[in-house]
Amino acid sequence: MPTKRDLLTHLTRDELLAVASRFELPVSDRRVRDQLIDAIVQARSADLSEVLLGYPRDRLKDLCRKLGLDDHGKEKAPIVDRLLGKTATAAAEAQRALPFEKAAPGPKPSAAEKANGKAAAEVNGKVAAKPNGKAANGHGGHAAEGGGGDLGFERKLFQAADKLRNNMDAAEYKHVVLGLIFLKYISDAFDDLHQRLSAQVDEGADPEDRDEYRAERVFWVPKEARWAAIQANAKQPKIGQVIDDAMVAIERDNLSLKGVLPKNYGRPQLDKQRLGELVDLIGTIGFGSRQSRSKDILGRVYEYFLSEFALAEGKKGGQFYTPGSVVRLLVKMLAPYKGRVYDPCCGSGGMFVQSEKFIEKHGGRVGDISVYGQESNPTTWRLAKMNLAIRGIEANLGPENADTFHRDLHRDLKADYILANPPFNAKDWGQERLKEDVRWKYGTPPASSANFAWVQHFIHHLAPAGQAGFVLANGSMSSNQSGEGEIRKAIIEADLVDCMVALPGQLFYSTQIPVCFWFLARDKKNGRFRDRRGQILFIDARKLGRMIDRTQRELTDEDVARVAGTYHAWRGDKGAGKYEDIAGFCKNATLDEVRAHQHVLTPGRYVGAEDVEDEEEPFEERFSKLVAKLNEQFDEGRKLELEISRRLATLR
Repeated sequence: MPTKRDLLTHLTRDELLAVASRFELPVSDRRVRDQLIDAIVQARSADLSEVLLGYPRDRLKDLCRKLGLDDHGKEKAPIVDRLLGKTATAAAEAQRALPFEKAAPGPKPSAAEKANGKAAAEVNGKVAAKPNGKAANGHGGHAAEGGGGDLGFERKLFQAADKLRNNMDAAEYKHVVLGLIFLKYISDAFDDLHQRLSAQVDEGADPEDRDEYRAERVFWVPKEARWAAIQANAKQPKIGQVIDDAMVAIERDNLSLKGVLPKNYGRPQLDKQRLGELVDLIGTIGFGSRQSRSKDILGRVYEYFLSEFALAEGKKGGQFYTPGSVVRLLVKMLAPYKGRVYDPCCGSGGMFVQSEKFIEKHGGRVGDISVYGQESNPTTWRLAKMNLAIRGIEANLGPENADTFHRDLHRDLKADYILANPPFNAKDWGQERLKEDVRWKYGTPPASSANFAWVQHFIHHLAPAGQAGFVLANGSMSSNQSGEGEIRKAIIEADLVDCMVALPGQLFYSTQIPVCFWFLARDKKNGRFRDRRGQILFIDARKLGRMIDRTQRELTDEDVARVAGTYHAWRGDKGAGKYEDIAGFCKNATLDEVRAHQHVLTPGRYVGAEDVEDEEEPFEERFSKLVAKLNEQFDEGRKLELEISRRLATLR
């Protein structure tokens, strides 16, 4: 379902001003939409129900259409509830929002297919989802700023696909599933455009002219690779080879996909019956129509699947996926509106996807940025190529995968923005072969950890006014081992560090290592922001976030807005408001203060303790109440113990 922020982004500035005035919200600059939206999102008292009920019905229906919701109904109250996510379950909403397709007719289902039939039925919305709106494992992180709400069907589709996995390893199965989803998407997009061109033949259109498809950024799909041909063979033993041949044909006719698509569906180890069932399952979803593409349906399915496979793979999953809330915060803080964006360890391309979402959400032009990336893992590089292709993002990821340290594919690039989540504390990165490398301006990184190899690689590739934001393990802020302290000191004394953010734990699927954000600025006085020379902002965000299950935490929209807003106010973004130190949360520190702390960059050393409001109630009274409450809980505990013992006795 769309979030509150998604709804607000579709309101006019006058409508936003009216909301802010109605609830008397403090907004630093009411001329700036983002400031108004952030203030309304953060205000828990700002219930939009009454505000929306005052809108004309046609305006409410218009908002529904913009958010991809059903706009039916004569009464305003149900429409308002729909806009605020108070009625339809995620599955019911998905069923209305998504163009489902009938699978090609085939022979009667086998016993195995009947056993798995319930899974496909769930995807088609025949089994209602629970109305909590959470993902399969409780992860709701795809909804916020980046996604515009969980459409619900992603969870059902993943659950159904996962039932067909059987005993296959998640790391292997993800390529099977994601490859088929990609094939379905490009086939749907091709069919949609082919039908439109066929209807315009009298006007000079040619449905067989490949240039027509290139102009629309749609891949040419040869007849034998179209989904209808795949679906027709879903029940045949040769289905694996049919898919492999389709992948080969698509790569042959689309050079940008050469070497990208998986082509091992015909291997004997892959159960062809389950593969056919997976084809039938994916065939129930329409990805490529203009309506579907406008809602980024496939992009969201692809991202959801990436996150779920990352969770299933645990530590290995972190190699290709960075949690959505982490990426959203990093991108929002850096705000890459225009220029060259670079990620030298790009994984599956999440930083680029979020950057383009950010630009679109803030009224910019996606064409104003150019994307450069590199990835060492060959399968992850292919995932990135597919992930960006389905979103229409043109990116230079190099002709193949390559190690960033030892084979820099963008040697001459000077980037305006660098966003990255490099491997934490990587060992055995080949330091012995790079001891005299030109990138090590501030000191040779130790062989035991690549952290400061990454930091210096980022610095080396920054344009004269470039900025970098990246994730590192907390040890990078304070370690003095193997010369790391001296490298950090040299970088600080060069006045390159702009901001440090300590993040809460349990944000990553792959590690429980505490992590932080580093933000670097090549030139702190370039005129775009205020002159920040000799200053560093420290933010302690360790208490932010919410637990979405027993082991996983995510940053909320409010957390993202608060941290990013603090950084923007401090550096002097137009309309960001006035910055003030907040005890326990943020501190503007001078280089002299950092020197006094021996160049340790841990925010907790600078922000101090959180201010605690004085309690009017005397301590003795509060203490007595707490003791009485504790005794009540002890009594309740004893009663529960007796009840448990009594019930156990009846089982003997």
